[in-house]
Amino acid sequence: MRVIRCYTALPKSTEAQVIGRQLLRSGTSVGAHYREAQSSRSNAEFISKIEGGLQELEEAMYWMELLIGAGIVKEQLLEALRDEANEIMAILVTCTKKVKHQGLLNRP
Repeated sequence: MRVIRCYTALPKSTEAQVIGRQLLRSGTSVGAHYREAQSSRSNAEFISKIEGGLQELEEAMYWMELLIGAGIVKEQLLEALRDEANEIMAILVTCTKKVKHQGLLNRP
């Protein structure tokens, strides 16, 4: 939800909107990948969905860095969103590591 609010608050310049749409797409995709992982049928599918979410999260972080680097958004305004992205990254990495190393999901 924070990514959506960020996008709607961006300036209406072409640059801000192009980068903002990329952030909106990749940032909201993380949750979709997590939701899909919850209904996975195997450990491999679970890991694949979570790793897809991690890739989208990395991309979202890139777009945030670009917004800051281009001077479109002040770093302080994205600080909480970037912190949340880092926290989600740590959670998703932990999820995949546990499944890979301990086989916590009892799926075929």
